[in-house]
Amino acid sequence: MSLEGDPFDYHVTESGGLLIRRGGRTVMELGGKKAAALIPKLGRDDESDQQLLARATGNYRHGSERQLGRH
Repeated sequence: MSLEGDPFDYHVTESGGLLIRRGGRTVMELGGKKAAALIPKLGRDDESDQQLLARATGNYRHGSERQLGRH
């Protein structure tokens, strides 16, 4: 499923943490230095937010994955 069809959502907590959600479920919680580094980068535009959140969760295609049926 693509990011357009199933986008990430996020919520900054009062304590400075970051909850990353997808499909209505929390998929990752970030805190400390990682959250502090990511939060200022969010909110510029939806496309960049989606890419940043995908990379933070590890749910990001790097382009080096092998496609089915191709060897």
